[in-house]
Amino acid sequence: MYEYAIAWEWLAFAARWFHVITAIAWIGSSFYFIALDLGLVKRPHLPPGAYGEEWQVHGGGFYHIQKYLVAPAQMPEHLTWFKYESYFTWISGFLMLCIVYYGGADLFLIDRHVLDISPPVAIAISLASLAFGWLVYDLLCKSPLGRNTWGLMAVLYVVLVMMAWGYTQLFTGRAAFLHLGAFTATIMSANVFMIIIPNQKIVVADLIAGRTPDPKYGQVAKQRSLHNNYLTLPVIFFMLSNHYPLSFGTQFNWVIAALVFLMGVTIRHWFNTTHARKGRPTWTWIVTAILFILIMWLSTVPKLLTGETDAAAVAPAFQQFAGDPHYPAVKQLVATRCSMCHAAEPAYEGIVRAPNGVEFENDADIAAHAREIYIQAGRSHAMPPGNITDMTPDERKLLVAWFESAVEGKKQ
Repeated sequence: MYEYAIAWEWLAFAARWFHVITAIAWIGSSFYFIALDLGLVKRPHLPPGAYGEEWQVHGGGFYHIQKYLVAPAQMPEHLTWFKYESYFTWISGFLMLCIVYYGGADLFLIDRHVLDISPPVAIAISLASLAFGWLVYDLLCKSPLGRNTWGLMAVLYVVLVMMAWGYTQLFTGRAAFLHLGAFTATIMSANVFMIIIPNQKIVVADLIAGRTPDPKYGQVAKQRSLHNNYLTLPVIFFMLSNHYPLSFGTQFNWVIAALVFLMGVTIRHWFNTTHARKGRPTWTWIVTAILFILIMWLSTVPKLLTGETDAAAVAPAFQQFAGDPHYPAVKQLVATRCSMCHAAEPAYEGIVRAPNGVEFENDADIAAHAREIYIQAGRSHAMPPGNITDMTPDERKLLVAWFESAVEGKKQ
């Protein structure tokens, strides 16, 4: 069992590393080509069929790039296809989903306080949701609504917000955000695999056969590429969110997700406008900052919105992290709800050492990690994962009161 757990942990690490490498390659090429496309300049000396050109300098050399809106008159000898970055990003991400969330469904995927389902059912829902996302998105793009690019994007935003809420009603907060990223990334990668590359191959086949390519294939591919452009940054946020519990482990996590999609639009709008040489809309950064501050505020679960009682009234005001007469209650709580994993010899099956080396063996350990306990298990529901040890709301309030009162006590 020990060797199996170690091998599984390293497999998860390898999949994550693979995923990061391929994602860098995909996002990097995507950002580059969006910037290139927007920066093209139309000049009178361009060859027939050329839409624009750009001169670039990098690595001690100069590059002269021309874009053909449909296709050049003759097929070039060699074409470089940018597709495998997308394919392997999705494959590695799905592999990581299988290893971490499907392999550890009881711990990372299922929160029985949210929805009491078995691992096979949870995995089936997960897989079905990813397929559902692509089918709905593709049908919307191919419907009459698809002819209105910005109207279509508004409807897609509503769909994404609905999925954000839906995932939080099915899985742990951590898994909900991860799935929202996977849901969006599946749409993006399927755009490349199902639409953009096949349409480009049709154009190439027409060129080889001596036919004039239909411009509709390029137009459809460009629309899907535009969607991918605006979805990239939110996907990165959701993939990173599992390290920051205040994003996914709070009551308004689905609202936070909705705001993240808006931030992705405002940030990309600045880059797109700048690369198109249409100015530098600084207002987008102001809006982004306001949205991020709103997210920070929502992550604290405001009493104005929740009706939460004063944490100080829930438990005695502790004057310090350890040593207060009431501290045994917190110590007992940590021992009951946290120490099955955070111990020198974890009792939870499959865990051979305390996560991140954090152990709660004595008062000094608990006091040293008071802030992490407060964030992970008090202010958010990130810990215990999936609330596997059944920590109650009153117990979380106790942790909040203990930490906040201790901090206030030190200030005095």
